[in-house]
Amino acid sequence: MAKTDKPLLIKRYASRRLYNTETSDYVTLEDIAVFIREGREVQIVDLKSGDDLTRQYLLQIIAEHESRGESVLPVDVLTDLVRSYTSQAASVVPQFLQASFDMLREGQSKAMENMGKANPMANMPGFEAMRAQQEAFFKAMTGGMMPGGAASGSEDDKEDGDLGEIKDQLAALQEKLSKMGK
Repeated sequence: MAKTDKPLLIKRYASRRLYNTETSDYVTLEDIAVFIREGREVQIVDLKSGDDLTRQYLLQIIAEHESRGESVLPVDVLTDLVRSYTSQAASVVPQFLQASFDMLREGQSKAMENMGKANPMANMPGFEAMRAQQEAFFKAMTGGMMPGGAASGSEDDKEDGDLGEIKDQLAALQEKLSKMGK
């Protein structure tokens, strides 16, 4: 699916069926989840009233994944979210969650970038599969929206420090792996 700045418009009919206006076919919640994982913004509207139902359906997708045992949200976090709806924290929680996910996305993007640079474990058997698994995990956690990379040259010094730290961590991990193999 081609990425575009315009959200994919899904219309909900009175029969509750969901209609993809770009491909002129009906879609399921799982199809919508795939669009989102691929990085596409989605907007779901009620055909008759024009009401935006996006939030309702996104929550439903999350609830279905959680009920199938694909738990990402710990019970404590869910409990705190419920509490935030009945407290003064309701005004702060959305901004906090957005900032937290933005930081997570940025950190994961840098980690993935640095994994490809001069990595002493790159020659280790199975490393590429492990890297691909980790990348898939990062994409799943961030909804597939990982930013493109460093924005300015001023981050080069910080990246060199990050790379050194990552190299140290990888060396320690490699040492542990070699001890496990003995």
